[in-house]
Amino acid sequence: MRRDQAGWRAVYGYRRATENLLLVARPANAQAHRRAAAKGGKGKAGRELTQVKQRLSKLADDVLEGKTERGVAAVASQVLNVYLRAVSVELKVKEVMELEERLEELERTAVQRKGDNRWPA
Repeated sequence: MRRDQAGWRAVYGYRRATENLLLVARPANAQAHRRAAAKGGKGKAGRELTQVKQRLSKLADDVLEGKTERGVAAVASQVLNVYLRAVSVELKVKEVMELEERLEELERTAVQRKGDNRWPA
């Protein structure tokens, strides 16, 4: 970066007030920030999956060692499988909702740019 005798303004020009904000705080980036924040919560599903896998593994070990009856273990594993299915459906619903939001945003942008023959910047 070079500095003119007139200072930084001569090199970079004037900026709007919003350009001095952090990228996350800029109003134009609000939607992207919301999407990124929503993705941050997906770690919960990963932790739940890990916990269920650990419980199933312990259940299998207990059955093999004779600590848990096979019938009890079968019912417990069925319940855990139902739980895993519910987590899977929840993730799919969240993904569909995110995709719908993105599609709506693209549609709004397309409507705003209708008739504008320029490429987006």
